Amino acid sequence: MSAATPASRYDVLVIGAGHNGLVCAAYLARAGRKVLVLEAAAGVGGAAATHEFVPGFRVSSGAHLLHLMPESLARELALERHGLEFAATQLPTVALFRERAPLVLGPGAPSGLSGPDGAAYLEYRAMMARFGATLQPLFERAPPRLGTSALADRMGLLRLGWQIRRLGRPRMRELLRIGAMNVYDLLQEHFSDPGLQGALAFDAVLGTNFGPRSPGTVLTLLCRLAAQGASGAGGLMLPRGGLGAVSAALAGAVTAAGAEIRTSAPVARILVQDDRACGVCLRSGEQIGARSVVSSADPKSTLLGLLGAEHLDTGFVRRVHHLRSRGLSAKLHLALKGLPQFRAVPAAQQGGRLLIAPSMDYLERAFNSSKYGEYSASPAMEIIVPSLHDPALAPRGAQVLSAIVQYLPYQIGGGWDRGRQPCIETLIATLEDHAPGISSLVAGAELLTPQDIEQRFHIHGGHWHHGELAFDQFFMVRPVPGATQYSTPMAGLYLCGAGTHPGGGVMGYAGRNAARRILGLRRAA
Repeated sequence: MSAATPASRYDVLVIGAGHNGLVCAAYLARAGRKVLVLEAAAGVGGAAATHEFVPGFRVSSGAHLLHLMPESLARELALERHGLEFAATQLPTVALFRERAPLVLGPGAPSGLSGPDGAAYLEYRAMMARFGATLQPLFERAPPRLGTSALADRMGLLRLGWQIRRLGRPRMRELLRIGAMNVYDLLQEHFSDPGLQGALAFDAVLGTNFGPRSPGTVLTLLCRLAAQGASGAGGLMLPRGGLGAVSAALAGAVTAAGAEIRTSAPVARILVQDDRACGVCLRSGEQIGARSVVSSADPKSTLLGLLGAEHLDTGFVRRVHHLRSRGLSAKLHLALKGLPQFRAVPAAQQGGRLLIAPSMDYLERAFNSSKYGEYSASPAMEIIVPSLHDPALAPRGAQVLSAIVQYLPYQIGGGWDRGRQPCIETLIATLEDHAPGISSLVAGAELLTPQDIEQRFHIHGGHWHHGELAFDQFFMVRPVPGATQYSTPMAGLYLCGAGTHPGGGVMGYAGRNAARRILGLRRAA
C-alpha cells in the first residue's frame, strides 16, 4: 500500500523530541544533514522534562537524576555551553530503615555497617565496576547481527569476545557465571547484612518487571554499572532546573547544528511509497517529505501505530506485538509546606538519594503484589528532595519531593480512578514511617502510574525503557529480531529510542548510535 509523496524537503525527519531523538538529530545535523524534529507535546524532553504539578512547584517528570549519560556525549554536544548546570553532584545513596541507623553508600566503605561486610563491599564494588567497564564499549556501537557473513558483524562478535577475554581467565569465568544469575543469589554470596543487600538489589530492579529473585537481574545491574562508568566523575547528579534542563541543552545543541524543532506537531502516520518510508503526515493533515524517517517513539507505537502492520511481514508483526513493554514503575510528586526530616539522616545527607528497600525479601514481596494487579502496602521507593539543592523548584520556605515507586501495576482491581487516592495515601504513610510528620506538610500530590506515563508521554504500556531489558530483548535482539541495529524492515525507517540497544535511562547512546548507523549506511550507499 502506497501513499502520494510530498517533495522531499528534508534529509531526515526525527519523530519525538525526547532525549534520544534530540541526540540523534544533533549528530545528524552536525554531519551536514537537513533535519527536522517533530514533537507532539508543547515542549521538548518527553519523559525527561520538568513540569509544574502544583502552582509554584516544579519537578522532573520521569527520571530525576542524571548519572548514565556518557561524558563524551555531553562534551561533543557542548551541553554546558547550551545551559546545562548542576545543582548538586556526587549525591550519596542513603538506605533508610525503621529500626536501625541509615546506611550511607558512597565511593568508600559504607557508613553504618559493621562486621566483614564493609570489606566485602569494597571488593564487590571493584569487581562489578570492572565487569561494567568491560561491557561499556558495547554501548558505543550497533550490536552485531547473528547468522550473517558480513565482515562488520563478524568483527563485532570478535570485539565482544576480546572484551570479555581481556578480563583474564578467572574474571572471565566469574562474569560468565554470574551474568544470567538473579541478584538475590549474587548478593547472598557476598553479604550477610539484609539492609546492604536490599540497597544494592534496588539498582538491579529499578524500572523493571523483576524482583530480586528473577533471572537476569544481574544483567540489568551490569548494564546500569556499565553506563555509570562512562558518565564521568559527577556520580549522581541533579541538573539545575530538573531533567528538563538536560533536554533544553540538547535542544540547544540541535538548533546550533542547524536542525529545526517543531513542537505541538503530533505525527499521525509515516508515509510510504515504493516500499520505502518517505515522510510523515501530521494530525493536522500536513505532509512533510524526507529521504529517511527516524523514530524515538517506542517500537510498538512506531511499527504498529505510525507505520502500520499492513506494511510489515506477519511474523515480524507478531514479534513486535509480543514485545514485553508493560511498566511497573510509577512516579510520586509531593508539594511540601516545609522541610521533611528523615529519621537519623544527617543534615548533609537529607538531600541525597534516599532508598526504602530494607531487604531483598521486602523488594520481592513488593514485586509479588504486582502479579495480582495490586500495589504493595509496603512499596519500595527512590526519593530525592531536589529543592534542597535547587530552591527555585518550590516557593520560598517550601520543598518538593520526587519519588520513583516500585512496583505499581499498569492495571489494578477496580481501576486507577478508584485506586489512585488510596495508593497515594499508602505511599505517604510509607514516607511517614521514615520522615515523621511529613504527611502534615503535604500541600499537593501527583501520582503518575504506568497508565499515566503511557498517556502523557505516548509510551506504549508506560514502560520507562520502551521494553523490558531481558536476555530475549537485549543487545543483538533488541527490540526484536528483524529490527536490530536501529534499522527496520521498512527501508528508510529507523529507530533511535529506548527500545533499541542499549536500552532505557537518560543516556543518549541509542540516539548517537542510530545517527552513526544512518550516516554509515549513507556513506556506504
